[in-house]
Amino acid sequence: MSSLIEEVSTVTTSVTLDPDRIPLHVAIIMDGNGRWARRRNMSRLEGHTVGYATLRRVVQDSQQLGIKYLTVYGFSSENWRRPKEERDGLMQIMERAMRAEIDFLMKENVRVRISGRLSDLPQSLQREFTSAMDRTRQNTGLNFILAINYGGRAEILDAVKILMKKVRDGELDPENLSEADISACLYEPNIPDPDLLIRTAGEMRLSNFLLWETAYSEIWVTSTPWPDFSRAELEEAIADYQRRTRRFGRVVEADGPNE
Repeated sequence: MSSLIEEVSTVTTSVTLDPDRIPLHVAIIMDGNGRWARRRNMSRLEGHTVGYATLRRVVQDSQQLGIKYLTVYGFSSENWRRPKEERDGLMQIMERAMRAEIDFLMKENVRVRISGRLSDLPQSLQREFTSAMDRTRQNTGLNFILAINYGGRAEILDAVKILMKKVRDGELDPENLSEADISACLYEPNIPDPDLLIRTAGEMRLSNFLLWETAYSEIWVTSTPWPDFSRAELEEAIADYQRRTRRFGRVVEADGPNE
């Protein structure tokens, strides 16, 4: 097969979704690959490989459900602290996956974006990411954003450095600094903030992911590890999102879905 992973059959659910209230942007912290593998006496890298199979399916499911932006936490800036063997293996998995899945992404009309400090990645991986972004730039379907060597605090720090330069150059009056000015200096300034943040494997923390962008995101956590995450759970997360009332600090007198 040209694909790095085997096709995974889609699991459906009886959940009924309102097509008019599908979240525009879903972000996912893909957690639990290592624990999933350990319970099966497999290596952590085998768990990561299965996790990428899950990601391929979720990309396709997201496209089918009408989600316009999908951001996934692929490799955090803190992941460099992991053993070298695992780090190197992850880089190789990402490189092979990007090369193997480009035809699938083109067929699905998916646009690839990479968010993070890419200059620290191996040159060969940087080339694959750059090629994928270039080849898919004109695609008009799902925007698939891979957060690689990404950290929320690093992103804000990098934005502050840009703003400081603008102040030094006389392009920005610090007294007039706005939230919009900060947002404009983030890694992906033209992408709307996530409506829904999903975290797998049961952990109840943001782990330095999209700290600025998730200020008002709805959060949904499942105990299911990422390799076992299914379309059924994605639809369940969206259904739960559609049942919530999004206030953004306002008082809503008559609660209605996402008012």
